[in-house]
This record gives sequence, structure tokens and C-alpha cells, in this order.
Amino acid sequence: MAKNSYAFNDESFQDFCSGHIRVKVAKSSWEKQGYFHLRKMTFSREQKILPENETDAQDFRAIPIVALASSWSIDDEISGAVRIYELEKERGTWYGGRLCVMKRYRGHQGIGKALINEAVSRAKDLGCKKFLANVQPQNERYFHSVHWKTLGVVDVAGRPHVHMEAELEKYPFMPRDTD
Repeated sequence: MAKNSYAFNDESFQDFCSGHIRVKVAKSSWEKQGYFHLRKMTFSREQKILPENETDAQDFRAIPIVALASSWSIDDEISGAVRIYELEKERGTWYGGRLCVMKRYRGHQGIGKALINEAVSRAKDLGCKKFLANVQPQNERYFHSVHWKTLGVVDVAGRPHVHMEAELEKYPFMPRDTD
């Protein structure tokens, strides 16, 4: 008999991903902490695009939106995040940014699309006339698939990004819970 033989191989099991995802504005302290933690893990540690403290002045007025994964009807994990904010000098022009999905949830349950839909629709509900974002080049086709058009190329954090605009007519006004 071989040493260390097991009835199953632990490596054959994938990380658990909840099938229950809810997208909403982050309001509680744990949601906001998870929102900033996921952004830091994605943009600072994984992609090394932004410094360790990747927050900026927009975070003081941005609306943080999160995708919550739940187990047994209890929200318990931030699986995605995005922020939206209106430009101070251009009323009606909104930006979305810092869109990220936890690594193990990427491609699962359409979290990215749900976050984009919530971001654009919520901004529309708040009077948005133009919704913009600076997107990493590898995600340009993905944004085209959810009704965005390319406006040009810009530099963000020393790297090229694609400046894009949402086709607002493709995004519905959405009835809102009291969040």
C-alpha cells in the first residue's frame, strides 16, 4: 500500500461560488470595507496598476456599488464592485470606474454585466445624460457587447486605456428597492 493514499484528491474541488448574487449600493460598513478590499486586491496586488492605496479624490463622492454573494439567504461576500460619480463641472456627465470581480467569480453569474447595468441605470435614474469610463484595452470588446462605444485612447496610471461611452438608450430605468 502506498503512503499518503487518499480516497479523493482535494485539488479536484474548485472554490465555492454562490449562485445567489445581488447587486446594490454598498451602505453597511462591512460592504464598504469589502468594496475597498476587493479593489485593492484587484488593482494594486493582482494587476499592479495602482499603488497600494488605490483610493483617490473621487471616492469621497462616488457611489460604491457591490455584488453580494450569499449563502443560505445571508449576504456574506463581496464578489464584485464598481463606483459611479457625476462630474462636478459637467452636470449630467457621469463616470463609472474601478469595476472588478473577485477572481474566482469571474465569468460566473454575469456579475460584471450586472454591475455595469446597475451602474449605468442608477446614474440614469439620477439624471445622467452621458456615462463614460476608461477601460483596460483587453476589456474593450466586452464593453462593446454590453452596448458601449469607443471614443478614443487615454492614459490612466501610466497605461493606455480605452475611453468609452455607454449607449444610454440601451439601459432601462430600474425600479429600486430602498437599498
